[in-house]
Amino acid sequence: MSLIEQAAKRLEQLRQAGVDIPEESAPLAPPLTNHVQATPKPEVAEPPPRPAEAPAKMAEASTHAPNLVNLDLETISASGLLVPNAARSQTADEFRVIKRPLIANAMGKGTTPVANGNLIMITSALPGEGKSFSAINLAISIAMELDNTVMLVDADVARPSILNMLGLPPSKGLLDVLQNNSLDISGVMLKTNIEKLSILPSGTPHPRATELLASDAMIRLLDDMSTRYSDRIIIFDSPPLLLTTEARVLATHMGQVVMVVNAENTAQAAVKQAITTIESCPVKMMILNQVRTPKSAGYGYGYEYGYGYGHDKK
Repeated sequence: MSLIEQAAKRLEQLRQAGVDIPEESAPLAPPLTNHVQATPKPEVAEPPPRPAEAPAKMAEASTHAPNLVNLDLETISASGLLVPNAARSQTADEFRVIKRPLIANAMGKGTTPVANGNLIMITSALPGEGKSFSAINLAISIAMELDNTVMLVDADVARPSILNMLGLPPSKGLLDVLQNNSLDISGVMLKTNIEKLSILPSGTPHPRATELLASDAMIRLLDDMSTRYSDRIIIFDSPPLLLTTEARVLATHMGQVVMVVNAENTAQAAVKQAITTIESCPVKMMILNQVRTPKSAGYGYGYEYGYGYGHDKK
């Protein structure tokens, strides 16, 4: 006799004995087969991700994303710096002339091949001659080209000024990369709203900043930059040549050096002495800043420039 028949017979016996059995009472012993089927089979599921995992991945991705900064173009234009799409000006025209041979040498289109031609150092004999102003304007002028991208490096680590002149807050940069081997340039480089211009700040102040600039780590970094960014023109705003020796060390790794001279104040002896410290650089160019023009009593950048190769002292 089956289990169902046994259960039905037992219920009938209880009713005959006078036991009140509710009509809707569940069977005392459901069939074994039904019991097995009714029991849900546990599903093997992957454990849900921990809430902390998703933010961690997002943070890791953002670490490698470029740092975007917006330059206030109206403000920097008012300070005398170049900006894209501005009305034609004397300064813009002058830097068009100045940049042309530099770009040709950087892109291998000059009359003579230049090793590391895309590494251009802007310096001066003494402080206060306008090298940082010239470095920014040159970088922006080159960024306005259709075919060239530019990285502007604030290598004057003892007296950095690039970020301040562009209205940007302090940021990690060159010194941080030199101190931390695990930190890459791409992690501290600033991408600006001038499409083809990026900035590598001087970085966190360090008591031995000038020593770091002359270290083997800096030499390795320069070699890496010249190869990794071979398609990009890299402009270094360096310390003055006669103030420290770091600029002279940098010059030995540059393809081109542009020396800014204050035409009204810098002594000729200082200019000659500064030039002798960069004899090893293949291309040397000079810009006379604050040349008094005959058209007005003001000062500006004139078409006073020149450049040479090797030991040419012209």
